[in-house]
Amino acid sequence: MPIVDKRVGAGLDAPPARARTGYKTAAQTGYDTAARQNSTALAFAGDEVVNGDLGLPANSIADTTKTFTEKLQYLAKTLVVGGVAGCTAKTVVAPLDRVKILFQTHNAKFTKYTGTHFGLFKAGAAIYREHGVRGLFQGHSMQLARIFPYAAIKFMTYEQLKMILGRHVHDQHVRNFLAGSLCGVISVSVSYPLDMIRVRMAYITPTAGVRAERVREVAKMIYQEKAHQFGIFNFFRGFPVSLMGIVPYGGVSFLTHEYLTALARSRFASIAVLPASTRQEGSRRRKVHELKAWAELTAGGISGAVAQTASYPFELVRRRMQIVGAHSPSTRSSAIQIVRDVWGSAGLRGFFVGLTIGYVKVVPMFAISFYTYEKLKAVFDLE
Repeated sequence: MPIVDKRVGAGLDAPPARARTGYKTAAQTGYDTAARQNSTALAFAGDEVVNGDLGLPANSIADTTKTFTEKLQYLAKTLVVGGVAGCTAKTVVAPLDRVKILFQTHNAKFTKYTGTHFGLFKAGAAIYREHGVRGLFQGHSMQLARIFPYAAIKFMTYEQLKMILGRHVHDQHVRNFLAGSLCGVISVSVSYPLDMIRVRMAYITPTAGVRAERVREVAKMIYQEKAHQFGIFNFFRGFPVSLMGIVPYGGVSFLTHEYLTALARSRFASIAVLPASTRQEGSRRRKVHELKAWAELTAGGISGAVAQTASYPFELVRRRMQIVGAHSPSTRSSAIQIVRDVWGSAGLRGFFVGLTIGYVKVVPMFAISFYTYEKLKAVFDLE
């Protein structure tokens, strides 16, 4: 069977015969150089040219590298977008978050405001009178240090888990719930020690004229508490309860948001969806149906309210465990003990102390978080 030189198909004439000595003629050498150059040109043109060293199509190597680079860029952009969305939302509701923690943990100075009409605003006004605006944002720097990696990992892992689970879980609602729960577990595991410091800083209420404790000082205090043999474990007080709470919190929030946005795009498209726009994707264009601001904010707010209701008792127990060391550094309080104390003092209602203020905080926080995330996704073309 005759051997066909593939370089002829590259637009070159057949190579000149080689000398019998085994050395290439000058013409042969020139031909090989031209063939290599032509092969490179064809590879860039998208034709499949075989790489003689690896035995792989040259363009497939380029495509693999390009795909890997694009994926890294996508993950990096998703991390940044998620982190910015989380920080934006938390900054808006920071004063509400401070008051909520004081209510949840039964801070002695603020128990008189709990359960009263306008107690939230009265407590906020009391903080402002004594400590100014800075008092309303006490612990917020630690909050931002925690929320950026938390939100970044949460949104990024949710997008990835949704794609992975899509190959194995066919029910869309189950897939969204599982992805939301798992991304919550991952993000909480990474950021929990920072949350511990942040809660302790928000709980401490210094007297007028005395500066608030700094991050380093609070972290040192937590580490030196005698509740555990190893100080590092003090930063994980309430962590198991937090994991139990994040499953319904993360799962329900993403499930509800996905359901409501899909509903808005289908049944209420005439009033909730912006006119279709086109977006460039390489050599092709596709239509994009973005929700109007009010629809996106509403979906985010409702998802936050539902998630907060489903997980609030877990959050309350976790907060109580996190501040135990502030009263008695050597005390090691279990979740079961705190549940008994809450039930004994206030019954079922005790597990929902501060839920109203929780709604006031969570509804705008989720609305802003999801809205910012979706808008930044559109800006960076992360659909």
